[in-house]
Amino acid sequence: MPWYQAFVLGLVQGFSEFLPISSSGHLLLTRWAFGWDPPGDESVEKAFDVALHFGTFMAVVAYFRHDLKRYVREGLRLVWNRERPIDPDGRIAWLLVVATIPAALAGVVLESWIDEKLGTPAIIGVSLIVFGVLLWWADQKHGERTIDQFHLRDSLIVGAAQTLALNPGTSRSGITMTAARWIGFDRDTAARVSFLLSLPVILGAVVFKVGGLFADGIPEGLGAALVIGVVTSAISGWIAVWGTLALVRNYSFTPFVVYRIVLGVVVLIAVAAGA
Repeated sequence: MPWYQAFVLGLVQGFSEFLPISSSGHLLLTRWAFGWDPPGDESVEKAFDVALHFGTFMAVVAYFRHDLKRYVREGLRLVWNRERPIDPDGRIAWLLVVATIPAALAGVVLESWIDEKLGTPAIIGVSLIVFGVLLWWADQKHGERTIDQFHLRDSLIVGAAQTLALNPGTSRSGITMTAARWIGFDRDTAARVSFLLSLPVILGAVVFKVGGLFADGIPEGLGAALVIGVVTSAISGWIAVWGTLALVRNYSFTPFVVYRIVLGVVVLIAVAAGA
């Protein structure tokens, strides 16, 4: 894989993983736009995919490191000492785990079918528009709930919504932010829950694919591309998290909605024109 391709795909993965615009859709569209066919060697694609996900995982860990220390510490204390009063941070930690389960199960069962049937530019274009409109609709609700008010029902709703992100073009961050806004959380909390929820999802994807990677072996000559992919996705991912939180605190999700709709229309026009 050329270094410039690894660089571009790393940037696209990092930004689109956390902006509510669909990372899988943007990676597919980027390859389509530049004429970059997926590597013929499946082990190359698998290794690079792991590298990109690891980079975005590190971006969230770096940004939320102080929050994560509290959540992990208090979450483990709930297991070690069940007689201890439930700490809000420990409760949130386990609720985030619960919210991950639906998407994890659906991903294991449906991943190969989704990759084969749904990863077309036309479906991505339609999904960008439809789920962009849903994000706009949910954002019209003037929710004021904060993360301290995140309960089991909320965890199940957001987790169920996250399964829709298996469809390229939906956006995992976008659909979880949509669900959180729909059930009454403020914009900052909706974004935070989405970003924190990405950790078990991304880590699970890495672990799931690493097993096959070790079985196949890391392809020779891919080291530089893997390093570039990790670094660029980590840096761009951190910037995306910071930028999204800054934007939604002071404004709304409208810029992302407009971007999704415009891009979706452009993609559909290009498909119709036979591009």
